[in-house]
Amino acid sequence: MRILLLSPYDTRSHRRWREGLVVMFPEHDWTVMALPPRNFSWRVRGNSLSWALGERERLQRPYELIVATSMTDLSALKGMVPSLAGVPAMVYFHENQFAYPDRREQQRIEPAVVSLYAALAATRVVFNSDYNRQTFLEGVTMLLRRMPDHVPAGVAEAVAQRSSIIPVPLEPSWFERTSGPAPDAPITLVWNHRWEYDKAPERLFAALVKLHEAGLDFRVHVIGHRFHRQPEAFEAARPVLQSHIGEWGTVEDDVDYRRVLRDSHVVLSTALHEFQGLAVQEAVACGCLPLVPERLAYPEFFPDTCRYASYPEDAGREADALADRLARLAAQHQRGELPAPPVSTHMGWPALADRYADVLAVAAGQQVTARR
Repeated sequence: MRILLLSPYDTRSHRRWREGLVVMFPEHDWTVMALPPRNFSWRVRGNSLSWALGERERLQRPYELIVATSMTDLSALKGMVPSLAGVPAMVYFHENQFAYPDRREQQRIEPAVVSLYAALAATRVVFNSDYNRQTFLEGVTMLLRRMPDHVPAGVAEAVAQRSSIIPVPLEPSWFERTSGPAPDAPITLVWNHRWEYDKAPERLFAALVKLHEAGLDFRVHVIGHRFHRQPEAFEAARPVLQSHIGEWGTVEDDVDYRRVLRDSHVVLSTALHEFQGLAVQEAVACGCLPLVPERLAYPEFFPDTCRYASYPEDAGREADALADRLARLAAQHQRGELPAPPVSTHMGWPALADRYADVLAVAAGQQVTARR
């Protein structure tokens, strides 16, 4: 099958997802087009123009399926390139713009409408979690309630009927546990997220300072992609926690990144915004026990024993809950009774490939291959 694969805001997770598709399904003839993940508002609204006028020859090839991420302005692209108008499409939602916090109304509506139109222009819509799907459908419903007139009925229902849920898979190499924490190491924590406000680093540091003040012996790696501007909480906490800090900042090399994860006991999240939790899932595949808040997509992927009480509107109370759970885990570690991480091989490409093969076939209008 000749497939056009579009990733207009090609972040690390989007890139790995599209590369995984190409590797797992070499029987298809893939044409891949991707744009750098910068200038968000312009990229989301302008990708159809960039491609339609700048890549017209490649777009006019005889494709049998379009696979696009939800930031693709698919309806406009099909309008500007008539040969694509009749090509069936699968749109994949790594995230949805309705659930993003801290964005002014107009900045939020533009990309949300682009993703809605892309979903309506697709034959199949795939979300990486049920939380992602539900918040998208709720956001569509709320948006259309504000539309002054001529509001069509059943828009959210139409998207829901053609949708399914398949997470972003992990490559097999994530499950290769070539090392682990030193036997005599104190409990070692890792927080491996983007250094942005929606990951709530101030909640992490508030909990860690409580452990420090209680005299608890622990080590923490604070890693993840850093930006030119970042929350003040990082530099404010660093001097206080200096004696506990291991790795700090971006770990560019994948081998080194996985080494840090494999040398840790517990992976932490304090996120206020997360659609799958891929960073935590990577760490779990490397052998970490997850400790995540009771919200967002996390309950879909991790048992309640790996979740702490969620108080989105009360950062102090949530930091107390996290610190309490960490203190108990540290005591278990000291006794040699730290729980094993949950099995996560079902999140790998080998386990999810058949589901992707099926949805590609359905999206293209082909028969699903029967399997034993």
